[in-house]
Parts: sequence; C-alpha cells; structure tokens
Amino acid sequence: MTERSPIVTRFAPSPTGYLHLGHAYAALFAAQAARHKAGRFLVRIEDIDTGRCRAEFEDAIYEDLAWLGLNWEHPVRRQSDCMTKYQDALTRLDEMGVIYPCFCTRKDIVAEIQSAGGAPHLSSHPTAVGPDGPLYPGTCRKLSPEEGQAKTASGKPFALRLDIQKALQITGPLHWTDSDRGEMTAEPEIFGDVILARKDTPTSYHLSVTLDDHIQGITLVTRGEDLLLATHIHRTLQALLGLCTPCYRHHGLLKGADGLRLAKRDKAATIRSLRESGHNPAEVCAMAGFSQVAREN
Repeated sequence: MTERSPIVTRFAPSPTGYLHLGHAYAALFAAQAARHKAGRFLVRIEDIDTGRCRAEFEDAIYEDLAWLGLNWEHPVRRQSDCMTKYQDALTRLDEMGVIYPCFCTRKDIVAEIQSAGGAPHLSSHPTAVGPDGPLYPGTCRKLSPEEGQAKTASGKPFALRLDIQKALQITGPLHWTDSDRGEMTAEPEIFGDVILARKDTPTSYHLSVTLDDHIQGITLVTRGEDLLLATHIHRTLQALLGLCTPCYRHHGLLKGADGLRLAKRDKAATIRSLRESGHNPAEVCAMAGFSQVAREN
C-alpha cells in the first residue's frame, strides 16, 4: 500500500440520472472521511457510457451536491475527456501480451458454456461462475494474433479482454487493504477474463477508475460494498501498470423499505424530488444517515 499525505477521497457518479439518497450517502461518506483527516475531497464524472449520460444530469449532480453543503476541488475530471489516457494504458497491456480481442456475442458465450456442460475446467475457479455470472470460457483466447488482427480489420465488433492467467504470472500474489476488513488477498480470477474495452467504448469501468484514481492521487477509495469484489481486478491492473495502490473502505448501502439497495433503475427518491417537496439540506443529510450538512469540508 502506498501512503500519501494529505488524504484524498472522491465521489464518482455517472450522469445517467438524478442523484438519490444512496448517492448522497456515498458523497457525504467520502467528504467526511477527507474532512476528518484535513484532506481533500474530489468529484469525478464517470461518463464513458455516452449512450446514457446526459449533460443535464451532470449539471444536476453539481447542483445537488452544492445544495447538500459539499465543496470540492476544481476542475472536475470527466472520463470522456481522458480517452487517450485509457488507450495508452491498453497499448501498454497489449505490449505485455495480457489482453486479447474477443469476438463472441453473449449468445456465443452461452452456447459455448452449454456445449461444454458448464465444465469446471473452463476456468481456474472451481464453479466456473463469477460475480457477474458464468465465466467467459476463453474461446477467443485461443486465436492466433494473425486471426485476431484479421477479424478486427474486417470490422467485426469486439471486446478487449484481460488474460487473467497471464496477468497473474506477471504480478504474482497481490494484496490490498480495506480499512474495515484488513489485508485482503487479491483473487481476480473469480471474474475470469474481464472486458477492459470494446470497439465502440475504448475503456471499461475497471480500467478507467483504476487509472483515474492513480492520476488524481486518490489515497482512500470509499465506495459501496457492492464494489468490494471489483477491487480484486483493480489491484491487478495497478500491479500491471505500475500504479499506486490506495486504501479502500467499502461501506454499507442504503436500502429502501423493500430491503433492496437504492438504485436509479428502481426510481429511488431523488435529491431533486426531496428538495422540491420542501425538505431542507439538513433533513436530506439526516435521511442519508448524516446528522449535519457537510459545509465544513
């Protein structure tokens, strides 16, 4: 783990909808962690999904955070402005021989798994099932470089996958620190060969956030416990690309009356709607589990 001073945290929403109470909790949590250590709090806009991200939602993010009493540094990093950085990282990984083009559709992957009877030998993970579902069986990993180049040149859609076994041969055993859980052993193989980019989207969540955290000097990544397992992949990318490794703290998630975590897709109550219904910042902060507005940071 690399220590830096002062502590630097971040809140990194995607402008695909209005912020809800779960977002308020995550933002206040990160801001409070920085404030307690006299550190820095950053906001990052994760807008690589150009099909769903909208400028009006980005504007609303800044408005809602300011209304809650949060202050952050400027300028704000926007992922859509940094695509060349992600491409440079992909080029480095390609030169290391740890990524390969995959031309399989979801239908192809399902068919391959079914034809193999879901055989465990398709992956080093004993169940051949990872956090995101059945692990990719490695069909395109067997293609020669010439075959891959020919398919790419033909214009066929593809994704760039991380060859996790080759990656682990380079990195060796890895660890990272979670503030609440202690030292964690990285087990990226539970995800199989994850996608790091696609033909029409030159980066993925895994690649972009790992690189962004390094470039922005983030020393403490605070985020929901639903992203705990993703850190296994991020630690591996850090080792491959020679990036700094921050500390992590994966906090609990706010849940609705149904016991499910709050999410945009479920139309969770937005900060905007709470404002319009007459609630003040202190009340909304309290709903998110914080007793006071974070104006101090």
